[in-house]
Amino acid sequence: MSVIASLALRMRGVIRGIWREAAMFGTVGALAFVLDNGGYTLLVFGLPGAGGGPMRAAPVQASLMATGVATVFSWLANRYWTYRQRHRENVARELALFTFVNIIGMAITAGTVLLSRQLLGLDSALSDNVARTCGWALATWFRFFTYRRYVFIPA
Repeated sequence: MSVIASLALRMRGVIRGIWREAAMFGTVGALAFVLDNGGYTLLVFGLPGAGGGPMRAAPVQASLMATGVATVFSWLANRYWTYRQRHRENVARELALFTFVNIIGMAITAGTVLLSRQLLGLDSALSDNVARTCGWALATWFRFFTYRRYVFIPA
């Protein structure tokens, strides 16, 4: 087998592995997104026709609670499924790094809204949602590569 053919096979295997990992990462992220937004909606607005959720008077606290639950889910699912062969012996350090990376991810998402409102002067629901979607995409890209490089390192 030629060197080029061997290199091509090796690259194909690496790309296939990254795509599989990205798909698993994306699945975890989608479920965490549903937990976060669904949890918030249930806590603040309750079930349809229920007249409001148990935290309708505390939407900020409800948001923090829902995001906290989604973050814990995301860490556990990524640790024990997506990166099951790549987690640290020191669980507390791994969780601290994971939390730090997620705080940066939240800042990226909030930063796009800030830029949209402050720099561009846009303040509609549509512009906020577009800004959040762009921020979410950038933050997801950042998290994927940061988890691979710093949080869930090869054992």
